[in-house]
Amino acid sequence: MNTRAKRLILPLGGAIVATSMIGATLSNSASAQAKPAPVKSGSLANGTDAKAIAGSWTPSKLKAAKSYLEDSSLSGKLKKSTSKASADGKAGTVAPTGDGDKTAGTSKNVNLPTNVGKVFFQVDGKPYWCSGTSVQSKYHNLVATAGHCVYDTDKNEYVDNFVFIPGYYQGKAPWGVYVGAKVNLHDDFTVYEDYDYDYAFVNVYNGVKQTGEKVVAKNEYDAYKGPKWAKDEEITKDEYQKKVDEKGGETADAWSKSTGSEIVLPWGTAGGQRVVKEVSKDEFDKAPAADSKVNFAKAPGKTATEIVDEVTYEKYTGPGYKKIVDSAYTITHYYVKYWVKKTTTVKYYKTVFHIKTFVDAGRLGDNVGGQGFTWNRSTKAKQFSFGYPTATHLDGNKAYTGETMKWCYGQTAAAPAVSKYKAEEQLAIKCAFTPGATGGPFLIVYKSSKRTGYVNGVVSLTLDTDGNGRYDHITTPYFNSDTYGIYKYAANLWTGKLTTS
Repeated sequence: MNTRAKRLILPLGGAIVATSMIGATLSNSASAQAKPAPVKSGSLANGTDAKAIAGSWTPSKLKAAKSYLEDSSLSGKLKKSTSKASADGKAGTVAPTGDGDKTAGTSKNVNLPTNVGKVFFQVDGKPYWCSGTSVQSKYHNLVATAGHCVYDTDKNEYVDNFVFIPGYYQGKAPWGVYVGAKVNLHDDFTVYEDYDYDYAFVNVYNGVKQTGEKVVAKNEYDAYKGPKWAKDEEITKDEYQKKVDEKGGETADAWSKSTGSEIVLPWGTAGGQRVVKEVSKDEFDKAPAADSKVNFAKAPGKTATEIVDEVTYEKYTGPGYKKIVDSAYTITHYYVKYWVKKTTTVKYYKTVFHIKTFVDAGRLGDNVGGQGFTWNRSTKAKQFSFGYPTATHLDGNKAYTGETMKWCYGQTAAAPAVSKYKAEEQLAIKCAFTPGATGGPFLIVYKSSKRTGYVNGVVSLTLDTDGNGRYDHITTPYFNSDTYGIYKYAANLWTGKLTTS
């Protein structure tokens, strides 16, 4: 494939980054690139905000997130591409790193990779997710996913609050949450929205794991940017007065609240008073007669029937008794009377400030390993794809939940050309994945025993190629020398750990 054929004009002052250096350990082939990598690189979060971002993805928010359907699916009878992807140089590989004895479950004798997971992010304040995978890199901090899962082509801006959770399972983050620090895409994707380059390599900070909570002073609470909450706790009058004396008045350390209450007494008890309350007809019928000297009784003098219009009658949901009498809509109200003594109670409180606490979970690749990377490979290779499909098929059938990882296997072939996305040279395998799997890896030479292979693509589009309402293919950009150049640049970027407390 001519990697520059569709790039008509390079933007003046554009963010095209040339790179010629990378750690020698990253490649075991003689495939050094002579041309600069067309990288569009940007920042997703700084170290100060990253801890708060990690903490904001609570289990409930993770489950509430939706799969990112924007720019990911198409239906209709699609023709095969007339322009086939092809290598533009020598094939190359970067070896994977294993994940030890860790397991993430099995499916039909295929061991699922622990370093595949979900990427979560926000667009316009709403939570979404795609799939992604950890890839080998110098600092063990790299995630591969689809370009449209990190870059909003409508607004020409990056998504917010990006995190990666390897081995995600039903709201759980077994190896921590990894906040996105830097994103690296092909310039043709960000400038021309060309889905032949719909991939991204995201550098992440060290992971964080939530360990518990602690009580802090208000000034520390106010300054803390992570998950926090305040809770009112009751204290004694003596504790209240001591704090008031120290502070010179009521503060969050001590404050009072008065509440009124009613104690029901036998009828006529000294210090009490009469209270009338509307009740249902059943409660009224069960109440003692009006002259009973007990704590409550009927109040027949208050009972009244009103005639209302049909709309009022239908909408009424109160305790009154509804009945149609001689075509008239009636509501009868019944009352009982109580003898009560009203009291005022003063209680004393303080506000206790809580924050979530975290520990550094270490580097992504140290915890779950990293898949290998390969480029300029055959366009007819047998490959696995892993991800978290969730959306319904176009006919409404919901085959997946999105809470567990799934896999497909097949031989790649030229994908249908999709002009809507300028996707003319993608590859595809037959697969019933629905959106949600977008961003998950295509893995060549996947060894189930080691749970590792070589990333040779990422899920870009989910297609219904015959128009029958069921997704039947997933596509990937072809990984060529440009892809390697962008990977190579990203694989040498350092991010580092976060300060945890």
